[in-house]
Formats: sequence, C-alpha cells, structure tokens
Amino acid sequence: MKVKVNRNAAKVLKEMLNTPEAEGKKIRVVITQNHGDHGHYDVALDTPTEHDEVVATDKDIEILLDTREPLLDGVWIQYFYVPQEGFFITNPSTGFLEK
Repeated sequence: MKVKVNRNAAKVLKEMLNTPEAEGKKIRVVITQNHGDHGHYDVALDTPTEHDEVVATDKDIEILLDTREPLLDGVWIQYFYVPQEGFFITNPSTGFLEK
C-alpha cells in the first residue's frame, strides 16, 4: 500500500503525534463514507490492528492503512491553510477528489 503526504500535512501530523494523547499511537487514514468507487477520508490517532499495514512516508511519518479497504491504497494527505485551513485527503487512483 502507498500513501503520500505533503509538507504542510507532515508538519500538522507530527504535531498531532507530539501530544500526550498520541503516546503509543500512529496516524490512521479512515474512510468516513464509502461510495463504492470513491471515498471520503479523515485522519485519526490509533493503534495498529491485525488488518493494518504500517506505511512509512518520505516525511518520516508512519501511517496506518487497513488492508481490507482498497480505497486507502494510494491516498494523498494534504494540508492547506487557504482558502480554508484543514486536511484535503484524496486518492488520485480513483479519479475522485474528496475530503
């Protein structure tokens, strides 16, 4: 499985990992809505399960992806400050651009 993270997202994710609540946890990409051919994504702090793959990024962040969810393979985690601050998570391989 693959995941990309832009520089802004890496900064915010590292800040999330440096909180007391994050001790022993990693960043997980979750599908909040599955429409069959595309999904809506979010990030959360979580611990690995038996169905997870821990994917290392080029930004020194390990991301948890559930191997049972094909829509997670190839996600791109971006963070923008304008026009609205927040994560923008897409999977270019699906052809849809959704948060």
